Amino acid sequence: MDYDDSLERAMDRTPDVAGSGERFQLPAPDVRQEGNATVFENFPAVVERLDRAREHVMRYVQNELGTSASIDDRGRLRLTGEFGAERLRTALAEYAEAYVLCPECGLPDTTLEKEHGTYVRQCSACGARSATGD
Repeated sequence: MDYDDSLERAMDRTPDVAGSGERFQLPAPDVRQEGNATVFENFPAVVERLDRAREHVMRYVQNELGTSASIDDRGRLRLTGEFGAERLRTALAEYAEAYVLCPECGLPDTTLEKEHGTYVRQCSACGARSATGD
């Protein structure tokens, strides 16, 4: 087997890790109105997919929407006011861009650490470290 055949075989066996972030998909927000509150039913599933602390995600969403929020005993997010699924989807996409996706390779394989009062993303895919806006 010559070099070109070996290289082609190795490339075929290597997983594709191109940094498009396309493999990262958030569940669509499942929301319903309950009086003057919006209940984000699948908040636990979204938080699990983001792989971040639910209180951190909650604070970000409530700040983006300009409202108060709480997490109920079933893990659902309760927001004061009426908010549609599209507005929540936009806020969550912005959260993922700011706190989850690596700015270098675009992959979601990051951890969030707090250093000297600032959140820092550490990418386990490419090794990049980047400070977030907080």
